[in-house]
Amino acid sequence: MIHIAETVGVGSIESFLDPAERLRLAALMHGIVADDGARFGDERRTSIHEIPGHSHEQAMAVYEPAGRVEIPGIPDAAEKILQAAFDRARPALDRVMPSITVCRPWTYVEYGPGQHITSHLDGIAPDPLAWPRQIAGISVVITQPDAGGDFYVETASDDRLWYRQAPDAAANGYAEGMWLAHDGADNSAAWFQQMPRTRWSVAPAPGTALLYGSQLAHGTLPVTAGRCAKFISWLAADEPGS
Repeated sequence: MIHIAETVGVGSIESFLDPAERLRLAALMHGIVADDGARFGDERRTSIHEIPGHSHEQAMAVYEPAGRVEIPGIPDAAEKILQAAFDRARPALDRVMPSITVCRPWTYVEYGPGQHITSHLDGIAPDPLAWPRQIAGISVVITQPDAGGDFYVETASDDRLWYRQAPDAAANGYAEGMWLAHDGADNSAAWFQQMPRTRWSVAPAPGTALLYGSQLAHGTLPVTAGRCAKFISWLAADEPGS
């Protein structure tokens, strides 16, 4: 049974990547960015973030108003390193988010000066009552910026966010008393912008994986000097018995 604590929790896995793995990943992605960076940065017209009723360009303006480099579909060699790291970390993951069974494909993102990602919830995607379902996000920095770029989560008790309980919780794979966050919790919604939130910020060491529940608002502060390079993915639960 999925407990609400898994979807609003935070955690860390130190040394998720070792120094040699970070260097290898940095080298793999540097070649792509150096050869074709504009296509994944200033010239990019699509995003991994979507807002129903909005175009890709509109979603990008909400989520990444100053832009960023975003590369889904990373090289197979990079995906293999990161998935192996996930497999190594399963015992630590099982202690804090025991429902997780799979790590989705990774995406590479890079932020330069002034760039950041705005506050938003990922939600239990794609549908909290369907399987598989997203439980948490995961990010791991491979190159720290010189200043800025901290990751943060935001907690909130506002009823506008926590607007309904999961129907027939046990039959749908949830512990009793499970609450579901409102869809569309991002800066495209006036209610979300106005909602009081408490921010918790962190600057993790390179190679440390951060875990953040899918019903937890999160984002990053603008980079003020240097560049921040990281990989992100989503951790999901398969249907029990499947």
